Amino acid sequence: MAELSRLPGPVMDLWEWQYEGACRDADPDLFFHPEGERGGTRRRRDEAAKAVCATCPVINECREHALKVREPYGVWGGLSEDDRLSILSGTTERRAS
Repeated sequence: MAELSRLPGPVMDLWEWQYEGACRDADPDLFFHPEGERGGTRRRRDEAAKAVCATCPVINECREHALKVREPYGVWGGLSEDDRLSILSGTTERRAS
C-alpha cells in the first residue's frame, strides 16, 4: 500500500503536473499489471509503458512523486515496481529514463 502519510496536502500546485502526463491519453492497463502477470508478458508491458514515459514532459515530477510516496504498483516516471524497489533499497543507482 502507498505510504499515504508521505503524500502532500491537497494543494493544486503540487498536483498540476499530472495534467501534462503523456499517460493521460493511454490505457491505464498498460501501466498496471493484472494479477498473476509474470515473465516476458509483464516485461513487454512494462517496456511499452516506459516508452510512453520516455516521451513525457513531466517524467521527473512523476518519478519523484512515485519514489517519495513509495508507490507500490505500476510504472511511474519510467520506473517499474521493481526499479523503484531497487532504488529505494539502495541496491542500484537511480536510472535515467
